[in-house]
Amino acid sequence: MLYLSQLLGTPVEDPQEARLGKILDVLIRAEDVVGSNEATYPHLLLIEGDDDSPWYIPTAAVEWQDDLLRLRFARSELTQQALLGQEISLVQEVLDKQIIDIKRKKAVRVNDVCFSENWQLLGVDASNIGLIRRIAPAWMLGKNRGTPTNLVPWERVELIRAQNQEQETEDQVVVPHTPSRPLGHLADLHPADIAQIVHQLTPGQGASVIAGLDDETAADTMEEIDTDLQRDILANLPPERAAAILQAMEPDEIADLLARMPEERSQELLRLINPAESEDVQELLAYEADTAGGLMTTAYITVNQTHTVAEALEIVRHTIREDDIRLPYVYCVVDETQDEAQMLGSASLWDLLVAAPEQTLQELMETDIPTVAPDMDAHDVAEKMAKYNLLAIPVVSTEGILEGVVTVDDALDVLLPPERRRRPGRMY
Repeated sequence: MLYLSQLLGTPVEDPQEARLGKILDVLIRAEDVVGSNEATYPHLLLIEGDDDSPWYIPTAAVEWQDDLLRLRFARSELTQQALLGQEISLVQEVLDKQIIDIKRKKAVRVNDVCFSENWQLLGVDASNIGLIRRIAPAWMLGKNRGTPTNLVPWERVELIRAQNQEQETEDQVVVPHTPSRPLGHLADLHPADIAQIVHQLTPGQGASVIAGLDDETAADTMEEIDTDLQRDILANLPPERAAAILQAMEPDEIADLLARMPEERSQELLRLINPAESEDVQELLAYEADTAGGLMTTAYITVNQTHTVAEALEIVRHTIREDDIRLPYVYCVVDETQDEAQMLGSASLWDLLVAAPEQTLQELMETDIPTVAPDMDAHDVAEKMAKYNLLAIPVVSTEGILEGVVTVDDALDVLLPPERRRRPGRMY
C-alpha cells in the first residue's frame, strides 16, 4: 500500500540519480470524483524542486525504486505540465478534512489517503491508525500489507468542497482551487438523509453541501434541517444562491426561515425572489407565528365548482408538475382565477379518483367542512385537525375568503417539544 502521508517529502530523482526535488502534493482530476464509479488514479505530482520551483509531473513519468521515485526518462525530456484548472489537491482538500461516507451517511475526518502500488486511489483512512502513521517512524510501523479493513472506499467518498476557499499560505505552493461542481452520489440520497449529514457539519460545510445540489433537492433538504442551522447555512451562501434555493421552497417554509433571520438580510433575500412569491411570503410574515396564519401555506389548489372530476384531476396533475403542490384536497370556488376567492367546499383526491369523470365538483364537494380563522391559536388548530382527522385545514377570513391551508406536518410540529421543532420563533 501507498499512503499520502508517507508519499509527502519522498525524494524524486532523474535516471542519473540526480535529485529533482520532493513530493509536496498529489492531484486528481475533478471529473474523476463527481458521481464516478470508475477507478480513480492521480493525475499529477506536485514536486518542489531543489531551487524551490514547483514542478507538475504526471504519475506515469515516475516509477518506484526502493524508497524513492525515479523518472522513467532523462530530465531533459520532461515536459512541465500545465494545470487544467479542474484538479483537486489531496493535501489541501482531502487530508485532515471532513468527507462524507455515502454508504454510512456520515461525515468523517480524513487522517490519510490510501493508494494501491499502481497508484489507484483506494480510499481514505479515518482511523486512529491513520493518524499514528503520520507521526510514528516508518521502521516502527513496518511494511503495509493488504488493504486496511477500516478504509472508506473511494467510490463511497463525497468531498465537501468550499465555495470560496482561500488556499494560499506563506509556506505552501498553491494549487488553484476549482469552482464547486454539482455533488455526485450525495444528490442520489433522500433529502432527509442529506439533512442528517448536514447536521454533522459546520454551517460553512453545510452551505457547501447545499450549494452543490440542484435547487429542488437543496430546497427539500433545507426543509428537513433545524431552523437555526437553516439560518446559518443561508448566511454562508451568496444572496443569489440563497434566494434560488428559497424560491424552490414552500411559501410557509420561506416565511418561517426568513422570520428567523435579521430583517436586513430577510428583506435582501425577499427582493431577489420573484415578485409573486415574495408577496405571498410577506403576507405570511404579517401573522403571528403561533396562529393559524403563521402556520399556513398559500400553496394550495383551487378549482371552479363547475369543473368536472376529469377536468379537476387534470388541473391537479398540471399543478403538481408545474408548481409541485401536493395537497390531499382541492378547494372549490366560484372563480379560480381570483386572488381572493370565497371557498364553497372541498373534495379529497380519493373522492376524485373514485368519482365518475363527468360528475361536477358542485355535486361531489363537501360543503360542511371544518375551517379555522387566521388568528386562531396554533395549538387549537392542531387539536381541531386531530379531532376531525384532517390532513389539511383551510384558513378562512370572516368574509369567507380562503387565505391559506395548514397542513398536518406543520400542525404536528406545534405539538412537539420546543427542542424537537423545525419551525422557529420569530425575531420580529
